[in-house]
Formats: sequence, C-alpha cells, structure tokens
Amino acid sequence: MKRLMRKGIILAVIMLIGTICSVQAQDNANSRQARRIFNNAYQQVFGEQGATLHYDVNITGIYKTRGTIWYKGKKSKFDEARMTSWNDGKYVYTFKKKKREVELHTAKNNKSDKYSQKFKFEPENYNYSIAEADNGLLVTLKLIKGRKGMKEIHALLERKTYHPISVRIKIAFIWTTIKISDFQSGGITDEMLRFPKEQFKDYKFVDKR
Repeated sequence: MKRLMRKGIILAVIMLIGTICSVQAQDNANSRQARRIFNNAYQQVFGEQGATLHYDVNITGIYKTRGTIWYKGKKSKFDEARMTSWNDGKYVYTFKKKKREVELHTAKNNKSDKYSQKFKFEPENYNYSIAEADNGLLVTLKLIKGRKGMKEIHALLERKTYHPISVRIKIAFIWTTIKISDFQSGGITDEMLRFPKEQFKDYKFVDKR
C-alpha cells in the first residue's frame, strides 16, 4: 500500500512538473510571438523608411490633443492646433501658434513639449504577451521590475498588416490613450521634414538651446 501511495505521489509530482513546463513553454512561445509582432509594428512606424499617422491623445483628466506626425530616422515633424514642430536630428524648431514665435531647442534636450518626454521607450525593459481582441491583436508590454519606463503598454494592431490602431499607456497611475488613423509606412522624404526658415523670417525666434 505504501509503495502504491509513493508511486501515486511521484506520478502526481511528475504530472504537475509536466503541466508547469507545458505552461511555461506556452508562455515563452506567446512572449516570442508578441515580441516578433510588436517589433514588426514598431519598425513600420520608426524604421528608416519613415512613416506618418494621425493621432488623437487623451491623458485622462490632464491633457488632450490631436494632430499628424511624420517620422524618418532621427528626423520628425508634427502638426497640431497649438504648435508645429520640426526635428532635423540636431535642432528642434517649434512654432507656437498663439505666441506666433519659434522656439529653438537642441534635439537631445528638447523641452518644447513636456508631455512627449514622458513617453520614452526602451524595448528591452518589458515582458511581452499577445491575445486576440475583437478588432485586432492586442500586444501587452509590462515593465520589468527594477527597470525604468512606462509601466504598461497595450498596443492594438491590425491582424494582417500589424498597423497600429491604438495604444494605451500607463505612466505612474495615469492611463493615456492614443487613437491612430491614416497610418502609412514609407514615402517620407527629408524635404517633408525640413524646417522652412523662409516662411518664418519675420517671426520672433527664441533660442532655448
């Protein structure tokens, strides 16, 4: 009887270990798939080919804005109701529409838009998972303990193209929702991102480098 009990316990332990290993393997496969799909989407937005999209941002109870942004490498441009900004990789020219003046910042120390500074992202600082959603694929990123960055990111992507649909981001205890539309990867030229100095020669420039 004791032998049978021991065999039963050993069998149960083996089955339990096997179940745990199976779950871990599934989790690892899910994580790898999530990382692969997220990287694909990330490169479509931030790759060397460039991209453009329309964004609608809602930082709950604090800040709302919408506009269009263009990326290519280290260069970018965004346009919204309160400002238009050009980043040529070295300098950032920000046209404050109400003040009708242009602020000049260095690209490495751009304080012209305090909110965008909160969204710095390091891909290696997160654990990844993926799940089916009603209207796409939901990739979830959770900050690894001890690392710095946004605490949680939920990226909703189109199933076939992996184009971004929306992103929800948690910073401290605050959730930010970014709805994305009119996304296009590629076709961005350096000329599209150039600050048109000739159009602002009669405006006041404020040097904040």
